[in-house]
Amino acid sequence: MIQTTSSVFERELRRLISEERHHIATNVVGGHSITSMEAYREAIGKISALDLVVELCDEANKIVNKTL
Repeated sequence: MIQTTSSVFERELRRLISEERHHIATNVVGGHSITSMEAYREAIGKISALDLVVELCDEANKIVNKTL
């Protein structure tokens, strides 16, 4: 199977997003670098933003697949 640059890019982007989300979630659960409610809110906001990026990638894939 030949992979296009865009499919390799998407796979790598999803991997990086997953790793970053896991890192942030681990810090929240373990209490690492969460010293205030503001830091907690910021971390949860970052997780939500990363989840949104994944949802947007999924939506973009659906749109592209419909047009092919």
